[in-house]
Amino acid sequence: MALLDVEDLSVTFARRGQRTVHAVDGVSFSVDAGEVVGLVGESGCGKSVTSLAIMGLLPKQPGLRVGGKAVFDGTDLLQLDDRSRRDIRGRDVAMIFQDPLSSLNPVIPIGLQVTEVLTRHRGMKGAAAEKEAAELLDRVGIPDPKRRLKEYPHQLSGGMRQRALIAMAVACQPRLLIADEPTTALDVTIQAQILELLKELVRDSGTALVMITHDLGVVAGMCDTVNVLYGGRVVETARRRPLFREPRHPYTVGLLASVPRLDAGRGERLNPIPGSVRDLLPWADGCAFAPRCARRVDECVGEPPALVLAHDGRSYRCVNPAPLPGTLPPPAAAGAAPAAEAPAGTAKAAEATAGPVPAPREEEKP
Repeated sequence: MALLDVEDLSVTFARRGQRTVHAVDGVSFSVDAGEVVGLVGESGCGKSVTSLAIMGLLPKQPGLRVGGKAVFDGTDLLQLDDRSRRDIRGRDVAMIFQDPLSSLNPVIPIGLQVTEVLTRHRGMKGAAAEKEAAELLDRVGIPDPKRRLKEYPHQLSGGMRQRALIAMAVACQPRLLIADEPTTALDVTIQAQILELLKELVRDSGTALVMITHDLGVVAGMCDTVNVLYGGRVVETARRRPLFREPRHPYTVGLLASVPRLDAGRGERLNPIPGSVRDLLPWADGCAFAPRCARRVDECVGEPPALVLAHDGRSYRCVNPAPLPGTLPPPAAAGAAPAAEAPAGTAKAAEATAGPVPAPREEEKP
């Protein structure tokens, strides 16, 4: 049984006189102990809302509706009352938020914010809590931790603030850690250090990690299983290497093609996905990606695409997926979008199925 099993999770926001927003529309995925699972997609696809719904951190308002299940170790987190959820949150399930400067309290020293977690969930107080907090800061690579305990968030660099958030998240050795864009706004050197730190936490403690990101380089270096989201739904799920080698959903192909390649010629143009994430159909009317898709056919509109389960364990929602390498593409279907509408380089990206971002060299887990 998976440590976390999310089934048909939905989050809708409704306001009087305005269109109901389906931020998350039937998302399902699972996470095993010691596994790193990625939630990938453009801004606005529902990644962060999914994590906030699981943690029970969405703002309480009359128009908010949360449905489905998020079963953690046999307990549905969505059915818990506030008190029970607070007991689990921080102790068994923790989250690293996207912006450390806004996530940390600006008027409270770092040490007090870390010891608060230790006091609430581990019953530590006074000198014992302060000593443990210093050890946590040292563990995440913050120099001179005793002095940093007395400093405020604005006195720390961006990398240190992110490390302080990680220290707070792992203070109780949680069994599940959700990282929401943990490397946003950090330079590449600090990004590499933060990702290596998260790898060590997973490896040393067996913590399950849900990595929320739009950076395919992070996915290639961290994730075991990848879930690609679009319009609030998972459109493709696969192990890391097959996803980079053989992307099937056109949106996944577009994400890979839009990443700059080191082997690209000088002056070669990037291959962005046309349109924006706002250009989508309601899933009830067809494939949400159809308005931006170069492989669009008549069957893409009218009813939502069914989830296709492939023989290798992957799944995708598409009636006209990208062909596998070494196979001939099927004859053009009636009503297919003209070739002129395909973004430049899409076909090239489909052929270069190794993906523009090199996957790690270690062997793929079974």
